[in-house]
Amino acid sequence: MATREGNEQSVLHRVPPLLTDLYQFTMAYAYWRARRHNEPAVFELFFRDNPFGGGFSLFAGLSDCLLFLQNFTFSDDDVEYLRSVLPADTDAAFFTYLKELDCSAVCVSAVPEGSVVFARVPLLEVSGPLAVVQLLETSLLCLVNYASLVCSNAARFRLAAGPRRRLMEMGLRRAQGPDGGLTASRYSYIGGFDLTSNALAGRQFGIPVAGTMAHSYVTSFSSLEEVWPQTLVPCGGAGPIDFICLVKGWLGRVCQLLGSKPNLIREGELAAFLSYAIAYPQNFLPVIDSYSVSRGLLCFCSVALGLDELQYRPLGVRLDSGDLCRQSLEVRRVFKECSKHFSVPQFESLLIVGTNSISEQSLSELNKKDNEIDVVGVGTHLVTCTRQPSLGCVYKLIEVRGRPRMKFSEDLEKSTLPGRKSVYRLLDTDAHPLMDLVCLSEEPAPKAGVALNCFPLGLDKTVQSITPAHVASLRLEVFSRGKITFPLNSASESRERAQISLQSLHPHHRRLQEPHNYTVALSERLHSLVSDITKGNGKGSNFLLSN
Repeated sequence: MATREGNEQSVLHRVPPLLTDLYQFTMAYAYWRARRHNEPAVFELFFRDNPFGGGFSLFAGLSDCLLFLQNFTFSDDDVEYLRSVLPADTDAAFFTYLKELDCSAVCVSAVPEGSVVFARVPLLEVSGPLAVVQLLETSLLCLVNYASLVCSNAARFRLAAGPRRRLMEMGLRRAQGPDGGLTASRYSYIGGFDLTSNALAGRQFGIPVAGTMAHSYVTSFSSLEEVWPQTLVPCGGAGPIDFICLVKGWLGRVCQLLGSKPNLIREGELAAFLSYAIAYPQNFLPVIDSYSVSRGLLCFCSVALGLDELQYRPLGVRLDSGDLCRQSLEVRRVFKECSKHFSVPQFESLLIVGTNSISEQSLSELNKKDNEIDVVGVGTHLVTCTRQPSLGCVYKLIEVRGRPRMKFSEDLEKSTLPGRKSVYRLLDTDAHPLMDLVCLSEEPAPKAGVALNCFPLGLDKTVQSITPAHVASLRLEVFSRGKITFPLNSASESRERAQISLQSLHPHHRRLQEPHNYTVALSERLHSLVSDITKGNGKGSNFLLSN
């Protein structure tokens, strides 16, 4: 079972405080030299565009962020290393300051992990001493960016697959390093996958694990003489049975039923299936296309029927190449024929697993064709997020000493929104999200049934009036004065939230192709503040400096 202690140790190992950019320390030093390091400051974390050309994202990585913050402190070795890489004239007292640093004065509000979120909405607000919250930037971005991206990718695969088909994440060998593989397993599960092949992820996060066999296992056998032991004790506990002899008998009957010749099968493939079935009679699910599906299917049916005779329940087969839809239909036809002819009802419901460089597009296309695939295994295109390699989260300063700060840019998309904020989700009468409203934190919350004016982002000065049927505050306090103040969710709890949150979306926002744009809007007061600051910047005013 997964434990919080295990997760915490994982975060400590994967994300020590030195896992950051050097310029965070040079800025912290400059703040310290200017005696500004303890000034109260606020940053917020958000992304600018919904990933994969879609209409939404899922927020993930919060639990790791909180554990990182709770344990943020520099060891003596860390400080000595920094002393060796920072300029030689760095004041020695700065290193004493670093040794005493922690997050005891830091507070964080955040959207709950697994929530559907949208571009430009602040997901995290981090407040505390200026130097400290500056030092947190890179680490927090590292923890949120990939987690949210792969979680969102998994959610899209889930939507493409539909609710019936089970999904298995099997991308560890294709992932960008061990940490990428472990992170992908956790957040693919939260995004909607059912299983992982990653044993460590199963242990650490409580994710159901599954696996079959590789082609190498099948091709390693060449003769029935390599099968050992050759006997299998029936499930009921009687004396051992010569399993090879039993399966040979079934092979003849299956070939007669299907009009095939026993001498066409590969002896090594049959030997591999026999050996595996003897080792795991309750978990027999081999890959059947190491040579050809038709020959592998004959071997499987013969071994599976032998297991059934001894009161074991074979699980099914895996297809890993070629036209999976066509092959699955043929495999299911054979299963049904064997079920009827040999009076083995469970053969009709044997699993068919499909794995063959599955992408979101190929999964969507698979759903449009007749097929009998029960489980789809996805690796490369899931964990590497081949359609978009980065979510592009940013961490921007929005307030210092109680005064709003704003970054200006010729590219309006890169300008930031000043001041501390509250975020509300406005819902329609069916509880579908209509709009996310970003307000200044001191503003009163919008009320259900009461009309309000707002300014949708991207529409310049266009005013929109909306009357929400329901209003929900999106962010909660999750970390205060060095302590986690919100229960850390397990992977399964975050997964449940993600599925509920996704289902709440209107279908035209949730669909994978050409979704409707979801509206994120500013309150009148926040829009007015942005306008005032922008005008001041245009006049060369130094009342507010761009950061």
